[in-house]
Amino acid sequence: MAVELNHTIVWCTDKVRSAGFLAEMLGRPAPRTFLHFLIVDMDNGVSLDFYQQTEKPALQHYAFLIGEAEFDQVLDRIRKKGLDHWADPARSQPSQINHHWGGRGVYFEDPDGHLLEVITTPYGDPKGIVQKTTKT
Repeated sequence: MAVELNHTIVWCTDKVRSAGFLAEMLGRPAPRTFLHFLIVDMDNGVSLDFYQQTEKPALQHYAFLIGEAEFDQVLDRIRKKGLDHWADPARSQPSQINHHWGGRGVYFEDPDGHLLEVITTPYGDPKGIVQKTTKT
């Protein structure tokens, strides 16, 4: 059997708010309940399982590979909500997107501060081409 990621737990302070935010931002179906989790399903069979805790969670990074049309929709949602966004994980390029490997990418935070990323092209640059960042 091949090794595949099945699910990961996203620790949060309010699972309804956090799972709903991710589902809305990515255009996913409404979260579903499983035991004490709220689940956001991805198209490849992987799920993000939101688990509520009282203390602030350790911050994580979650990256999602999406299509060009979906990227436009996510970026539009980011802008309409007035969310800060960046071209880089260090958050040193505000209000910009990147064009790594001929695709597009952007970072933004969820309600607990987890760094979410959407990209249209998988990372990997076998030719060593450095891509520039553009203002959006």
